[in-house]
Amino acid sequence: MITKIIVLGIYVAILFLIGILASRRVKSMSDYYLGGKKMGFWAVAFSARATGESGWLLIGLTGMGAMAGYSAYWVVAGELLGVFISWQFMAKKFKQRSDDYKAITIPDYLQSHFKSSTNTLRMISASVLVVFVVIYVASQMDVTGIAFESMLGIDYRIGVLVGFSIVLVYIFIGGFVAAVWSDMFQGVLMFFGLVLLPIVVWFSMDHGAGITEGLNAIDPTLTQIMGRSDDGWMNLFTILGFSMIGLGFLGSPQVYVRFMSIKGVGEIDKGKWVALLFTFLTDAAAVTIGILARIYFTKEGQDPEAILGTGGEDVLSMITNEFLPTILVAIFIAIVLSAIMSTIDSLLILASSAITRDFYQKIFRPDLKDEDLTNFSRLVTVLMALAALGIAILLYNLYPDRKIFWIMIFGWSGIAATFCPVIILSLFWKGYSEKGAIASMITGFLSVILFKFVFANMEVIGPYFIELDVLAPSFALAMIVGYIVSKIFPPKNI
Repeated sequence: MITKIIVLGIYVAILFLIGILASRRVKSMSDYYLGGKKMGFWAVAFSARATGESGWLLIGLTGMGAMAGYSAYWVVAGELLGVFISWQFMAKKFKQRSDDYKAITIPDYLQSHFKSSTNTLRMISASVLVVFVVIYVASQMDVTGIAFESMLGIDYRIGVLVGFSIVLVYIFIGGFVAAVWSDMFQGVLMFFGLVLLPIVVWFSMDHGAGITEGLNAIDPTLTQIMGRSDDGWMNLFTILGFSMIGLGFLGSPQVYVRFMSIKGVGEIDKGKWVALLFTFLTDAAAVTIGILARIYFTKEGQDPEAILGTGGEDVLSMITNEFLPTILVAIFIAIVLSAIMSTIDSLLILASSAITRDFYQKIFRPDLKDEDLTNFSRLVTVLMALAALGIAILLYNLYPDRKIFWIMIFGWSGIAATFCPVIILSLFWKGYSEKGAIASMITGFLSVILFKFVFANMEVIGPYFIELDVLAPSFALAMIVGYIVSKIFPPKNI
């Protein structure tokens, strides 16, 4: 235990040092929220991927690999495709336009793009951001508590409070620069930890004939890449649900502010390859870790959740404690916290920018200059963090059997379904109008709730929508409604 605490202390000290160094670059609100748009491709690529992956990569996706077997690799395929399309076809366009608009936030970009004369679009986008970001951050804090409890034996509530305090201090000090620099540091830890762990485990295991044979001995459906059900439609919906998670990279604000912050369009081509390699290796490694854990810890006929935790959430802690020496287990605890905090910091800054700039400054106090709002930004960041902390503790008390993977995906999907269709259509279709954008956002927002709490509970079709999850249908509806409304109410310059 002492070794683990010491390693964790060194990790936290590095984060605080990053925050202090970053604070020297924070002289305006643009610095606090975008690093003055001077970030390099290595930092942006690692930050975008670390932010996009979050704690679900280490806790959720490893568990998904254990529960689903080979079909979980569809998550890897979907994420890889989403990252490629985002960096290859959208990032440059978005960077150029956001620079032309002098945008600091995503609502800034939308307001300028549609030449809006009202604050309706800004208010809707900022409101949705705050709601789903707080939910998403709460799920990350929830994972922090689970990580402390399963890997350190520390009470869940203490773990949540410690993680909350760490991330809040260095964001409060250094803002976006601290978030990006710490994301890069944390992204490097995540990358090497995830890629090396399955290799170590494989060579340490008495793996016998191989992975496929090991899974078949437990449950032959685990090796069915096209899904585990006898129902072909159920398998199709499962594959779509897994692979469509990658849609979230096509415009989610927490990822796209990274493109706004990069110092030049030329950096995007370099960053693309870093992001793709990171995604492929870390996601594939996470699923593989789960599969190896299923082979090692379970036998035919056993309930995997009784052994590996709800949704397989204990997979990582079990496999590291079984195969790694104490010092490396301690480092892996830091890696898990890295995955979680690299997302929390980015999301808190995103929510803070929505309230500070898009509500307070642009709507209520347009007389205030950017430099007058830096301290207010920090205060809002603290309040957002406290709200998320409250929700995390509430989830823990009310839903002890909650599945971490899908709570995170709900928050991720809410943000993605609301913003991605709008970003895509605004970049590639001149006929997209402000009314169409508003309709897309409202549809995406409401559809996530509708598919999660209404369709998923219907007797006949409910199980299919549970497997499909909420992002793909919500995303599609938002695109369709935005197109129809823009045809009815075209932009004035068309």
